[in-house]
Amino acid sequence: MADQSVADVVAALDDASAADAAVLMDLMYRISGAEPALWNVGTIGYGSYHFRYDSGREGDAHRLGFYPRKGKLTIYLMDGTARHSEALERLGKHTTSRVCVYLKRLSDVDLVVLEGILRESYTYLAEHDGSMHRID
Repeated sequence: MADQSVADVVAALDDASAADAAVLMDLMYRISGAEPALWNVGTIGYGSYHFRYDSGREGDAHRLGFYPRKGKLTIYLMDGTARHSEALERLGKHTTSRVCVYLKRLSDVDLVVLEGILRESYTYLAEHDGSMHRID
């Protein structure tokens, strides 16, 4: 798994999921200007920021990222979904957790709204790099 690349992850997807991944990759590249990198097992991430937990533990994470799987897309909003609640109401069919937006397919959502959410999240993280605090 350590030798896997972004291209390998996308190549392993079915056609519909690969098409959605390509759209997200283009969108996240346009927002970040960063090349995609593989984070963890299959998360495709763009850019990075530094964070600290209240316990003192710290690390780095992607500013924008998503995890593509067959019939499922997980989009990470590392600044939290709560910050985007109003825009998420206009997004279309999705569910959320604390930092994730779950979609079955991109055709279920408004891509203009999604782009606005991603841009806002990316900008927020860029402005708070190094000062982001997470609760353990």
